[in-house]
Amino acid sequence: MKGVILSGGHGTRLRPLTHTGPKQLIPIANKPVICYAIEDLRDAGITEIGIILGTNMPNKIKEALGDGSEFGVNLTYIMQGEPKGLAHAAKTAKDFVDGDSFVMYLGDNILKSGIEDFVSGFDESDYSSRLLLQEVEDPRQFGVAELNEDGKIINLVEKPEHPKSNLALVGIYLFKNNIFDAIDKIKPSWRNELEITDAIQKLIDEGFNVDSFVVDGWWKDTGKPEDVLDANKLILETIKTDIQGEIEDDVKIKGRVIIGKNTIVKSGSVIKGPAIIGENCEIKGYVGPYTSIGDNTKIIESEIDSSIIIGNSIIRSDKRITESLLGQNSQIISDKKTYPKGRSFVIGENSIIKL
Repeated sequence: MKGVILSGGHGTRLRPLTHTGPKQLIPIANKPVICYAIEDLRDAGITEIGIILGTNMPNKIKEALGDGSEFGVNLTYIMQGEPKGLAHAAKTAKDFVDGDSFVMYLGDNILKSGIEDFVSGFDESDYSSRLLLQEVEDPRQFGVAELNEDGKIINLVEKPEHPKSNLALVGIYLFKNNIFDAIDKIKPSWRNELEITDAIQKLIDEGFNVDSFVVDGWWKDTGKPEDVLDANKLILETIKTDIQGEIEDDVKIKGRVIIGKNTIVKSGSVIKGPAIIGENCEIKGYVGPYTSIGDNTKIIESEIDSSIIIGNSIIRSDKRITESLLGQNSQIISDKKTYPKGRSFVIGENSIIKL
């Protein structure tokens, strides 16, 4: 079995951050979100992985991931070019898959439980596809699967007005090689894209069995700033304390906290976990729960919580920064007393905000 991770798309809902890099490289708990997909595949025993590249700075993906040896896998890069739908992306991996079954994993998804149970037994089964599903409160926002009594999928509908189930497609799929024949038989949708749901429905309509697997635990599609922050909170809930930096006297650390090498936490500071602070940082102030601070960042007489600082940044603010997503090399500088008491930002790389 092989793995195929989709890392194309323009990431329009995450602009301005995606003006300077692919959305799959936005860090969750100081690790690019695509790395969680690679680790899930590896932990399920899948080490031959194809990365589908789009047009939004694909070289940054290559630079970040390399040949995959850091993760214990072998990576092959596959150019999709302009995104024309998930089925189109899958089709570009046909030569890489080379007749094997494969997992297709959307690279901006993050999953608590991993995929080991999901892939188990698929190669030996008579199923042509298996879809990962999750119960959701409002299925009208998702692709929705309708199941029979045996758990086989009998119908897929994209964002139905009157859904027949509350089981949403998570964005992680198992396929055998006949998916490529199905893709060749479908036509572009109203979005002028080849939809993977249409290809799977073609398998069903032609009498092939499509299995379902309901995910245990949480799942996040990190397509919007609020989703990125939510995923960061969920991952931080799982961390264990690991302090490698320097902690000066009169520092209060509460809860589970990770502090990287060569980071200094200055006297009088408070770090309240769960939180992670990268390497080569200088912290003087308050870092609240559910905060991830990337490498080479300075927090100067400031307060921040429930936020992500991607790195190489400076925060000096007399008002608390909260629920914010700050790109590389960003600066927030406050030179006078301002209101209200809290500020929220989503700012891209190389930005400076003066308050």
